[in-house]
Amino acid sequence: MSETGLRERKRQRMYQAVSEVAVRLFLERGFDAVSVAEVAAAAEISKPTLFRYFPAKEDLVLHRIADHEQEAARIVAEGRAEGVAPLTALRRHFLAGLAAEDPVTGLNDHPAARAFYDLLYGTPSLVARLYGYLERSEAALADALADDLPTALDARLAAGQIVAVRRILAEENWRRVAAGERLADVREDAVAAAERAFDVLGTALPRLDRPSGRPADAR
Repeated sequence: MSETGLRERKRQRMYQAVSEVAVRLFLERGFDAVSVAEVAAAAEISKPTLFRYFPAKEDLVLHRIADHEQEAARIVAEGRAEGVAPLTALRRHFLAGLAAEDPVTGLNDHPAARAFYDLLYGTPSLVARLYGYLERSEAALADALADDLPTALDARLAAGQIVAVRRILAEENWRRVAAGERLADVREDAVAAAERAFDVLGTALPRLDRPSGRPADAR
């Protein structure tokens, strides 16, 4: 492995280790009760070093879901390479996430996952920071959809709708799980809701419901 590759692996390990320390402290004592200095001390790094990795305190938590920021764009790109329509690829991925009980779909009742999402959705400053994450996700998806739609604005509008649908579906699942409903009961409704939501998207965004370059009447 090259020296550059080794440095990047070391950097990623640092991100992961510091984030894990921070989340553990936040879960134990509450987000607002733990200072950045305390996180740095627990992670055995200096405060300036911590801020080089995490510009804001909230980023220590959001790092846990950072991998999902480019997820929708990646799914569209991979689907296009296989001749799969963008919405078909996104629908399949979300349904697969429900089947696998991926925490990002909201359909997971593991205590650690529940605690993390209770922290995320229950802390106003984290919710506010989350919108930046969603904006970046929308921008990446809009870029991925640019070739399927007539203008950049159309791509942005479509990306906003898709990101919103995925977020609302996940939040509804999480709300019900957090309220104590049985996972099996939530799962059935979650699958049906996802199917309906993507049907609506397909009606609103017909260009994205067929592979690029495929005539509308060939569906």
